[in-house]
Amino acid sequence: MTLKFYKAGLSGGQYYMKDEFIELYRGVYKDLYKYALYILGNREDAEDTVSETVVDAYAGFEKLRDKGAFKSWIFKILSIKCKMKLKGYVNKSVCLDETLDSQVYKDAEDVVGRVDLQTAFSKLDDRERQIIALSVIAGYEGEEVSKLMNMNHNTVRTVKSRALEKMRKMLR
Repeated sequence: MTLKFYKAGLSGGQYYMKDEFIELYRGVYKDLYKYALYILGNREDAEDTVSETVVDAYAGFEKLRDKGAFKSWIFKILSIKCKMKLKGYVNKSVCLDETLDSQVYKDAEDVVGRVDLQTAFSKLDDRERQIIALSVIAGYEGEEVSKLMNMNHNTVRTVKSRALEKMRKMLR
């Protein structure tokens, strides 16, 4: 995903902000897409949701006091947008054909295993999918996930553990 900005009307400080945003975004854009794809289960919706997230994040970037918190901040925005998108779904079924085409599974060797894994993931409830996606796919630690989702750390740990066990049972 490439960001394009227009130069018209930007002051020197805005150029710096734009450059800083682009640098920080480059470090997370793949993880944003993977997260959205896993949560939403649809390539087009994931791309749209990430795009909306980037637009909103850029608009509010100057309000972000600690640029070191950029990754968790932008994931929080994406998480909220994914939740809104899920609420808009009438049918929450996952389109496996589109998901399997994605780059997320490019390196996987066992097609049957991929389908089984995606099916098991799609059978988790929204909260479980978000926690698994943030911790396993995006690489966040439990404490970070709890802050992103405004949940108690112990609750996140319990939900993650139970969700992974559910998936293990489905994959047996």
